[in-house]
Amino acid sequence: MTDPHWLFGDQLGPHFLTPGEDGGPARDVPVVMIEARSVFRRRRFHRAKAHLVLSAMRHRAAELGDRVRYVRAETYREGLGKAIGDAPVTVHHPTSRAALRLVHSLDQVRVLPARGFLLPHDTFRAWADGHDAGRLRQEDFYRWVRRELDLLMDGDTPAGGRWNHDHANRERPPAGTRTLGAPKPYRPREDDIDAEVRTDLERWERDDGIRFVGRDGPRRFPATRREALTALRRFTEHRLAGFGPHEDAMLAADPVMSHSLLSSSLNLGLLDPAEVVTAAENAWRAGRAPVNSVEGFVRQIAGWREYVWQLYWYFGEDYRHRNALRHRARPPAWFLELDADAVTARCLATVLAQVRDTGWTHHIPRLMILGSFALQRGWDPRAVTDWFHRCFVDGYDWVMLPNVTGMSQYADGGRMTTKPYTSGGAYIHRMSDLCDGCAYRPGDRTGERACPYTTGYWSFVHRHRTLLAANQRTSRAVQGLDRLTDVEDVLTTDLRWDERPP
Repeated sequence: MTDPHWLFGDQLGPHFLTPGEDGGPARDVPVVMIEARSVFRRRRFHRAKAHLVLSAMRHRAAELGDRVRYVRAETYREGLGKAIGDAPVTVHHPTSRAALRLVHSLDQVRVLPARGFLLPHDTFRAWADGHDAGRLRQEDFYRWVRRELDLLMDGDTPAGGRWNHDHANRERPPAGTRTLGAPKPYRPREDDIDAEVRTDLERWERDDGIRFVGRDGPRRFPATRREALTALRRFTEHRLAGFGPHEDAMLAADPVMSHSLLSSSLNLGLLDPAEVVTAAENAWRAGRAPVNSVEGFVRQIAGWREYVWQLYWYFGEDYRHRNALRHRARPPAWFLELDADAVTARCLATVLAQVRDTGWTHHIPRLMILGSFALQRGWDPRAVTDWFHRCFVDGYDWVMLPNVTGMSQYADGGRMTTKPYTSGGAYIHRMSDLCDGCAYRPGDRTGERACPYTTGYWSFVHRHRTLLAANQRTSRAVQGLDRLTDVEDVLTTDLRWDERPP
C-alpha cells in the first residue's frame, strides 16, 4: 500500500509500520503524525503524562526523519487537512471509541486492523460468544489464551504444573523491612526533546489556558523504542526473578519494588506484548527466573491487559454508563487535585503523593487504596474512571474503563468480576507498612482513631447488604456485620470522611 499512513500517539513502535497480512503499510510510505492540542484541553491530564506522550511522539518523529509529516494543530481533523488535504490515508484501528468514531467519519481514511495486542477482535469475540456473556471470567480467558498462543506451556500442561501461582505470589512484606532491596529499574535520561516539551507545557499553562495536575519531575518512563527495550531487558535480567512473591505487597519507601514499569511503554506502542511475554518465558526457560514470578508477570500481560482491551470493545459503549451500585457522589477537591498533604491517613496520603509526584503506582495501591476508598465513599464511577485515566501515565480509555468501572468500582454488577474489591484496614496492615505511625488504628472502627477504611468497609457492607448477602463470595461479610454490636456508632463515625479528608 502506497497511501500515507497515520500514526496515533500510542502507535509508536516499529510493528505499526510493517507490512502484513492485515494490510499494514508498505515500507517507506509517508507517515503522518498529529499533535492535537484539543486532547489536553478536554481533560486535566497529569503533567508527567502529557510530557511522556509528547516526548514519545516527538522522539518517534525525529527517528522517522523526512519520512514523517509532523503537524501541530488544534484538532486531529485540522491536522490531517494540513498534512495531506483530502488525500487517502490508512490508520491502524485506534485504541479509543472516540478516536474510532473520528476516523470512521473521515471518508479519506481506511482503517486497518488493530496492532499492539495479542489477539484479533474476531478471535476474542468467538471465544466470548461461546461463554455466558454475563460471566466472562479472566481466569477462563487466561487459560484459553495461553493454550491458543502456546505461552508458558509444556506441551498440553502449564509450565510448573499449574495455571495459577498466586499461592506463592501473595506474601506480605517482611516485618521491619523498609525496602525489598530489588535491583533498581531502568531510568531514562532526558534530552533536548524533553526540554522542548517542558517549555511548551509551561507556555500552554501560562498563555493558552491548558491546565494539568500533578508534578512533572525528570522523566521516569521510556519515550523511545531503544529506551523501552533497555527497560524490558533490565527487568527480565535483573528484576523479574523477585517479582512474584511480593507483587501484592506495599511499602511506603519502596513503591516500585520489583514491578516492571513497562505498562506505559506497552500502552504507547513502544513494546509489543508478544515480545514482552516471550522475553519473560525465555528467562524462565534459561533458569534466570522462577516459574511463579514469570507466571505472575505473564498473567498481567497476556491475562489481564489483553482481557481488558478485548472487553472494552466487546462490552460496547453502554458499559461506560453502568452504575449498578447507584453511586452518585462527586470525588472531593483534595482527591481530584492530588492534594496528598491534606490527607491524614498514612496509606492514602502516601499513595496519593506517589501519583502526584510520578503519575504511577502499582496495581494494589490502585485497587485497594485508591479504588477501595472511592467505592466505600460511593463516588460516581464515571468520575473515578476519568480521574484514573487522566492521572496515570499508562491510563487510556480502553485501560481504565474496564479496570475501574468493572473491577475497582463494581459498577457493572459483576459482569467482569465475582465480587466488589474493598477491605478494612486489616488488609492494608497485613500487606504493607502503611499503617505504621498512622494517626488511625486499622482495628478501630469507632472513636477518634477509627481507621477510615475499616469504618468505610462496614458502612459499604451495611449500605449494600442485600446485594452482598446474595453473593456467596461476600455473604460472610454480611454475617460479620450482623455480629457487630456497635453498627450505629460505626456508621456515625464513617460520616466524618464525607466532610473532610480522612
